[in-house]
Amino acid sequence: MFKRFLSLMLVACIVFSVLLCMTGCSEGKKTETDAAAGTHVVVDHNGNEVAVPNDVQRIAVCDIYPLPSVLTVFFDSAEKIVGMAPPSMLAAKSGLLGELYPEILKAETGYIDGANVNIEELMKLNPDVVFYSASNPELGEKLRAAGLAALAVSVNKWDYNAIETLNHWIELFNEVIPQNDKVEKVKKASEEMYNLVQSRVSSLSDEERERAFFLFQYSESNILTSGRKFFGEWWAEAIGAKNVAYELENDNSVAVNMEQIYAWNPSLIFITNFNTALPETLYTNEIGNYDWSEIEAVKNQRVYKMPLGMYRSYTPGVDTPITLLWLAKSAYPELFADIDVVERTVEYYRDVFGVTLTPEQANSIFAPPASAGEVVVR
Repeated sequence: MFKRFLSLMLVACIVFSVLLCMTGCSEGKKTETDAAAGTHVVVDHNGNEVAVPNDVQRIAVCDIYPLPSVLTVFFDSAEKIVGMAPPSMLAAKSGLLGELYPEILKAETGYIDGANVNIEELMKLNPDVVFYSASNPELGEKLRAAGLAALAVSVNKWDYNAIETLNHWIELFNEVIPQNDKVEKVKKASEEMYNLVQSRVSSLSDEERERAFFLFQYSESNILTSGRKFFGEWWAEAIGAKNVAYELENDNSVAVNMEQIYAWNPSLIFITNFNTALPETLYTNEIGNYDWSEIEAVKNQRVYKMPLGMYRSYTPGVDTPITLLWLAKSAYPELFADIDVVERTVEYYRDVFGVTLTPEQANSIFAPPASAGEVVVR
């Protein structure tokens, strides 16, 4: 009887242990699942506190066009990008983004036209997070009212400083999806490139500083540039040049005429990828009735098309540090004669993002096609 009692007790202990283990394991799995299914609060660039999922798998971007490219390179994958605007898609097809991350070309674009977002179509994408421009708070309110986790992202909160803006974008992304080590890497690379440029241009006298004009948009009826409150001003100052349109106080781009350009007579012209013009376009006066032949930059053939890497480099983006170096060398080739920009580009992508570029791919960044500017965007 005693032996039978001991046997029964042993069986009972085993059964109890098994049940306890199963319960503990279930609770552990449940806790992990709940944590993944939960949310955390992120403060966006407009100060909104937004609850975002802990496990973000689907991202849509509205009216802030460089963002899909930055998100893709930051996460080294475009699989999370389910929606973006048509101008972002055009840049992806024209530059390296679509080549390196072909899955980005599957993103939907039909829910947005300019600043107009069809929220019903956007919701069909079932995004976990939606990014929109901080300059469009009304859109953010509509998106959140529809139950979407919508985060405002600013382009001008840091006075159009492209490096500071990029750093804050990266920090925000890291708050949405933590545990990415690229935040400090991007900051370090940007600071090193900026300091390198400053070490060589800071001693330039006022007379030695080049006079730069940024041809932001260009058509038969329109010439838009950067005054003192747009990215062109920051780029010019960062490379030790003068923005000839500094006197213009308009925020963002501003329309000018040829008479003003004649009076400024820039010694350098940088053409953005927000239009289809190339240096030859100005050398031969191909567009409209404009005559550029008397402008110093045209006479000396010092007109340059800005790079197109992952996105149009006039705006902040992952190419900002190398764009800064390229602009500086274009303005002052003698000061940067020892710098191979293509080689630096390969190193930058490898060391910061773990992305391997061939020299040919890196070189293509600095020879963008005119087609990249076919869609006129802001």
